[in-house]
Amino acid sequence: MRIFVPTLSSVILIAASIAAQNTEPYGWPPGPSHATVTLWPNGAPAPTTAATTGPSATPAPPLGPEHETTTAKDNLIAGRPLIRLGNVTTPTLTLYLAPKAGNTGAAVVVFPGGGYSILAIDLEGTEVCDWLNSIAVNCLLLKYRVPGSGPYPKSSAALQDAQRAMGIARQHASEWGIDPKRIGVLGFSAGGHLAAAISTNYDQRLYPLVDAADQQSCKPDFAIVIYPGYLAIADKNFEFNPDIPVTAATPPTFLVQAENDPVHVENVIQYFTELKKAGVPAELHVYTKGGHGYGLRSTDLPVTHWPELATTWLKTIGVVGK
Repeated sequence: MRIFVPTLSSVILIAASIAAQNTEPYGWPPGPSHATVTLWPNGAPAPTTAATTGPSATPAPPLGPEHETTTAKDNLIAGRPLIRLGNVTTPTLTLYLAPKAGNTGAAVVVFPGGGYSILAIDLEGTEVCDWLNSIAVNCLLLKYRVPGSGPYPKSSAALQDAQRAMGIARQHASEWGIDPKRIGVLGFSAGGHLAAAISTNYDQRLYPLVDAADQQSCKPDFAIVIYPGYLAIADKNFEFNPDIPVTAATPPTFLVQAENDPVHVENVIQYFTELKKAGVPAELHVYTKGGHGYGLRSTDLPVTHWPELATTWLKTIGVVGK
């Protein structure tokens, strides 16, 4: 995997990489036709925590090397294994650009889930980019820090990475052939919470500004939130999480969850209710069965066909053509 820092020289290399044909399968690590940008040229900032407004007073213990944590005993999704990436300390943004012919110019920054402990980097990452490219939408896959990187404000690390990624996307929109006014987010599980968090916490960067990318807005233009956690507080009768401050300025949002999700369907129901109260355009789909963590791998359960509904919604709100 090639790693680039977003400087002038890296933009030239990225442009060359974009021109290459996407011939690799959508696995991990990404192949040479997918340019990868390192988010933090001088290393990731120290996260803040709920107990402090400054850097954490207690440094996190050192992690081992980034690695795949899946074992032979782990569950399969739609009969196939998935990659569980652990110990991510160097966040990156990998470009999966749609073919130029018919490219809509819209882009989505994708946040894989994994409980802020690991990243389901293929199930909820590269496979999602494959789908987005199939509907002529560009995909920017965020490999954010784990473990212990959220939910905000318990830790701000993942949200720092998300804010920085959105700024970089807008800074390089012209080079990457994307519309800076049509950049959304899509997240699953913890990544779904992260999508909601950046949709409602974008006014102020949670880290010292690094460069011109941080002068760009980090507010998404739309959000797709799939079986999220942390939005409803289970031990408080599922009241809505006040750390997700929904306002009328929150971007249009598409929500999906199954009623039998062990992470609790109240997460999307409560979020949808808050969006409705604020007058934010939102679409909610709740299914009887589906559980949690299915990504977009097709099974006999209707919930796994949510990408078709999301495609229609993107057309409805004008992100892509009809």
